[in-house]
Amino acid sequence: MTIDKQQQRSLKDFLDREAARINSVDFIASDPVQFPRRFSALRDIEIVSLLSATIAWGNRKMICNNCTKMIDIMQGEPAAFVDDEAYEALPDELNIHRTFFARNFKYMLRGLKRIYDAHHSLNDFAAAHRVGESDEPAWRLVELMQQEMMAANAGATDSRCLPTNLIGTALKRINMALRWLVRDDGIVDMGVWSAIRPSQLFIPLDVHVGNTARALGMIDRKANDKKTVLELTAMLRQFRPDDPVIYDYALFGIGVTNAMPKS
Repeated sequence: MTIDKQQQRSLKDFLDREAARINSVDFIASDPVQFPRRFSALRDIEIVSLLSATIAWGNRKMICNNCTKMIDIMQGEPAAFVDDEAYEALPDELNIHRTFFARNFKYMLRGLKRIYDAHHSLNDFAAAHRVGESDEPAWRLVELMQQEMMAANAGATDSRCLPTNLIGTALKRINMALRWLVRDDGIVDMGVWSAIRPSQLFIPLDVHVGNTARALGMIDRKANDKKTVLELTAMLRQFRPDDPVIYDYALFGIGVTNAMPKS
């Protein structure tokens, strides 16, 4: 998508205003980011970030209710729950969120247990594997995590936990979790990671973000896939190279509130 310099300035000004409006403490109470923010220990934050992002599809109220359910299942101590392998006592068919069941929950926690047995944190795991040196850190991280999860689950994969098609996936949920963990402006996102820089993040591309970006003339492609993520993030980096994903707030918020600019 090509836009002239005047259109680019106008679009940037609009997105900056919307991002500032939505990236506020008021956003937290209705968003899944509220759940990892309840914890102070890094492993707890990482576990709850990944789990909350993993079930972040569908009705937001239901998502938040079921994030609460997961934390309750872990008795409010996620890292201890993983370390003790307490998840193994759960019945596989326990429903957690829509088509996400305890068998999926257990799959993910087994993988995290394996990672934490070897590394102090998932951030340290990412740093040890030099994820931040990749051109596409999020996809490289998932590739590495997938290997650990398969090893912890007798070679099985589970697309409910991590996407298996890394060539085409937009990686929306992991990109959202990474926004929480990496961005550090002290407002909504937590900024507890150092293995990846904010400048290396990619836009969490959901239906709202994609539709808004198309309506604003930022992208042409109809598919919400990896190629679209790369194209849209490249444009956002022109606006703010050090922090392109700040515009997730603008694009998501515009899509939810229909706050499109008047022509």
